[in-house]
Amino acid sequence: MKLLLTAFLMAFTPVIAADLFDETKALTFFAFDNVAIPHTQNLRLQMRQPVRHPANPILQRGAPGRPDAHGVQFYGSVIHDGGRYRMWYVAFDDVVNSKIASARWRAAYAESADGVNWLKPDLGLVEFGGNKNNNLIDVGAAWGFVNLKVIKDDSDPDPTRRYKMTTHVYYQHHTRLGTLLPFVSADGLTWKPVKAVQPIKAELRREDLLVPGFHLEPCGGLYQWDGQYFLTAQNAMPSTHHYQGRVVRLHRSADFVNWSATSTLAFVRTAQHAYLGAGRSREGEQNHEGISVWPRQNVLLGIYGRWHGAADWKDVTVDLGLVLSNDGHNFREPKHEWTFLERGKDGQWDQGGVLQGQGFENIGEKTFIYYGAWDPRATGGPEVKRGGVGIAVLPRDRFADLMVDTSGEGPGDYQLPQVTSELVTQSITVKKPRFFINAEGLGAEAKLRIELLDHQEKLIPHYSFIMEGTGHQMPVEWTTSGVLPDRVRLKITFEGKRRNDIRLSAIYVKTDF
Repeated sequence: MKLLLTAFLMAFTPVIAADLFDETKALTFFAFDNVAIPHTQNLRLQMRQPVRHPANPILQRGAPGRPDAHGVQFYGSVIHDGGRYRMWYVAFDDVVNSKIASARWRAAYAESADGVNWLKPDLGLVEFGGNKNNNLIDVGAAWGFVNLKVIKDDSDPDPTRRYKMTTHVYYQHHTRLGTLLPFVSADGLTWKPVKAVQPIKAELRREDLLVPGFHLEPCGGLYQWDGQYFLTAQNAMPSTHHYQGRVVRLHRSADFVNWSATSTLAFVRTAQHAYLGAGRSREGEQNHEGISVWPRQNVLLGIYGRWHGAADWKDVTVDLGLVLSNDGHNFREPKHEWTFLERGKDGQWDQGGVLQGQGFENIGEKTFIYYGAWDPRATGGPEVKRGGVGIAVLPRDRFADLMVDTSGEGPGDYQLPQVTSELVTQSITVKKPRFFINAEGLGAEAKLRIELLDHQEKLIPHYSFIMEGTGHQMPVEWTTSGVLPDRVRLKITFEGKRRNDIRLSAIYVKTDF
């Protein structure tokens, strides 16, 4: 039994793969991206669901009296930075008699050498419980955070703004409403708001609002795209159409200080087009807490909360879904109403509901998607301990596969001659492109024929390659070189007696712009 457990854990242990490049620095044509791969014949898409890491939850609640004794809420972020993995999350203390409810939610920090084993360092920055021996980051005052997202912005010439964080804070109106407060930092540990504001009972004053004064739950995701900063948010306010419940909105900023009054309706589930009426915003299928985002040069991957609503909190649950965007504004599902990660079963640490923290890392031959837990069914009742951070695991960048579909060939005597299974990509404008393939199931009888076409889909002579290997970043090795047209495409054909075994997950283009 011990040997079996050891082998099981080893299968999920990150493998050092120094020869693998960082895919976020290349163009990526995922199998499920019908903008990057718009033309196919006799191929079908097979989505992959991740498995839970056996070490879950990899970050747990602290001991009684610690800042996160009551909750580790992964409305947070993970980034790889300076040879280590860094995590920011929301800590919820166990001081149940606190007179300032918002103040119990604080920003906390953890780090890891391998992405699996995490430490909560004593940062010595913020006093809690009579000392500074804790992992709370310094945000300049006693702010109460519900949600936060962090990015590292190497493009900003000001080193004091190298790290950027959006947070969900509250403000007082006729009731308690959510709103946005952004912060900047030189090191990711000591932060200051982008404007000179101070909290009142851990909340923002109405006169200091950075976005219009309605209820907004920002910080589902934070990313840069086309020269602007974007955050994803949720609320149930009417848009150009009155959708049911929580929808995904984008707010944007050119400088991270001044944020748009207007917003973009970025994603609406089909069921939300049928409005159920006033006072029923908890009910129905809808979105939960926006979209966490993984920027991949030419495409954004995203994870959103699949809210399964009901009239009573005891019947509400949340799973996770997968979306993508090619324009930075409009998100869509690669497979309609498909569940990427299901909530845990009753009795498990992630029962009832799972959360899309913004943490995506390719480590060795694995893709780690970090997620949190929140059981909405406990809402409105006695306080229960909550949260933790887990990892959902996929083979590296293999979210889905294109594979041969023989259904069109016909049965028995009516079977047609073998029909070609192939794809043609969109045109790309590059200089000296290098192509790599992420695929498995190839061999002597299962090959990919890869050809280079011009924009009008004419074969460029001598640019043809047969691929038989299996791997995450297999290079396409042309036998010739020369000046290419300004716009080119790839054509890939699935060949061989065992072509049904081929699973094509992604195409990468490393470029010299």
